[in-house]
Amino acid sequence: MGRTLAHKLIESHLVTGELTAGEPIEIRVDQTLTQDATGTLVMQELEALGLDRARTEVSVQYVDHNLLQSDEKNAEDHLFLQSACKRFGLWFSKAGNGVSHPTHMQRFGIPGRTMVGSDSHTCAAGALGMLAIGVGGLEVALAIAGWPLRVRMPEIWGVRLTGRLPAWCSAKDVILEMLRRHGVRGGVNRIIEYHGPGLRTLSAMDRHVIANMGAELGATTTVFPADAAVRDFLRGEGRGHDYVELTADPDAEYDLTDHIELSTIEPLVAKPSSPGNVVPVREVAGTPVSQVVIGSSANPGLRDFAIAAAILKGRQADNAVSLDINPSSRQIFADLTKLGATFDLISSGARIHQAGCMGCIGMGQAPAVGRNSLRTFPRNFPGRSGTKEDSVWLCSPETAAASALTGVITDPRDLDIGYPALNLPMHATVNTAMLVEPLPPEEAEQEELVRGPNISALPDFPPLPDRIEAPVLLTLGDDVSTDEISPAGAQALPFRSNVPKLAGFTFTRLDETYPDRAREAGDHIVVGGENYGQGSSREHAAITPRYLGLRVVIAKSFARIHWQNLANFGVLALEFTDPADHDRIAQGDTLVLDDVRNALRSGQELTVRTEDGEFQVRHRLSANQIDAVLAGGVIPLLAGQDT
Repeated sequence: MGRTLAHKLIESHLVTGELTAGEPIEIRVDQTLTQDATGTLVMQELEALGLDRARTEVSVQYVDHNLLQSDEKNAEDHLFLQSACKRFGLWFSKAGNGVSHPTHMQRFGIPGRTMVGSDSHTCAAGALGMLAIGVGGLEVALAIAGWPLRVRMPEIWGVRLTGRLPAWCSAKDVILEMLRRHGVRGGVNRIIEYHGPGLRTLSAMDRHVIANMGAELGATTTVFPADAAVRDFLRGEGRGHDYVELTADPDAEYDLTDHIELSTIEPLVAKPSSPGNVVPVREVAGTPVSQVVIGSSANPGLRDFAIAAAILKGRQADNAVSLDINPSSRQIFADLTKLGATFDLISSGARIHQAGCMGCIGMGQAPAVGRNSLRTFPRNFPGRSGTKEDSVWLCSPETAAASALTGVITDPRDLDIGYPALNLPMHATVNTAMLVEPLPPEEAEQEELVRGPNISALPDFPPLPDRIEAPVLLTLGDDVSTDEISPAGAQALPFRSNVPKLAGFTFTRLDETYPDRAREAGDHIVVGGENYGQGSSREHAAITPRYLGLRVVIAKSFARIHWQNLANFGVLALEFTDPADHDRIAQGDTLVLDDVRNALRSGQELTVRTEDGEFQVRHRLSANQIDAVLAGGVIPLLAGQDT
């Protein structure tokens, strides 16, 4: 049986384990990526681990999330991050240099390497033939310190692409088609591997769009072959020497398969408020739009901005539309300007913002209540935009530009113009001036961390008790996202380094009374539905509830990254043996679990007693995860081993 590309990438980095789906494995990590909304905790974790210097080939800290500096907090966090990069031997990408994913792809991505990142869209690097996995910050810290990544071997899902995309469709429509077919849980515990002759029509940056939003499918990661498209991309970035061809064997066999004939793709849009709520644009055409935003890691390429500029050229955005452009990197913005496309965008009525995540993470650009915002972003979870009662739609740059012109959601095929032909440069404008290199070891060890008053100490969590008797403070439905557990946005994000302050925002998108009730209750339990904790990799969604007393989450199922984050910080994640038992539990019920430690180590089901009966739960924790949960988290566990 031939090997898939995913199998080859894992085998070449395998430390322990067998490549059998569901079995625990350990993978050597070559590169890491952190961004400023998650990086401050990573640096504090490196300090807690006693690290002297990064053990990876390359580790890069990006500043792309907390870019609005309405007071001193974000600026102080960035100073702390730069001092930590000097101390621990990491690269530092300054504010304005660009969104982590496309910038890393331009400057550091290498086919065949492994990477973990404290951002769920780290999987975008799979566009270059990398094995790139989004994880919690603590796992990134451990990787920087030289530890392998521990995961369960995923299934390999082969998606064969044939044909060529028609005019007015692009890579965003391909991944929206995957979401239309499979929803936000379709990729859970799977690596998506794209192959087939249709790949010849997709550039490396097109593939970035598709790989990036594999996270919205719930996939562990996405991989593409390193072929001529990757070679051309690296040559254009002045890094042709980094290219190596990597493909699956011709007779590779996949655990499950799918097929997309690209010529049948039509313009698609994800309706509010889930990336999986996908319909053809023609079905919702005519819906009024008041904001259009183009940019983000889900459409970061020069081509994505240039096609929008070409559609808008010589025309004016509708008077009812606020048109915003968020360049994904300084380099792409420079090349867009050289093409004359920046002038075309400005002339059409667009506002140009700094290179960064911006509205994608709710850092500005919050839409008006009751008005539709059409965006080329990866996510539209409720409230993620910064507006609690938002109405965000996700689409391609073609659909976004067409709708900006008309003021209503518009199938771009209905515009009375021909599909623009682009003439993009073969070589990018490479400028590394905003990338700060690591200091030599002898200088790095003299560096002191610059810690502002908004950076709190890491919480010290006690071990898990053997008997848990606690109230249920929340009963939740399916697909609760980490945005709803620990919100993003301009109000909450500046406190990402301050756990006590950030805790006050926990679950407030769902229940504004939760923080106060949690402080009063102390130890407590949360009950969830399917796919609990989908979305962002932010470990704050585990830390702040734990800080407020969360001991146990009982859910029908968990999203991969959040499930691991809960274990990392000593929260016990349990699953209903019978999902119907979810509906038996009400907010305010008291639940009792006895002999927890023995039950976890034996692997047997646990009995949960209620006021009027009992039900069974189970766990999927590995031996290492059990040790961490019982100790109160990974850091207390490691500290105990050192004493």
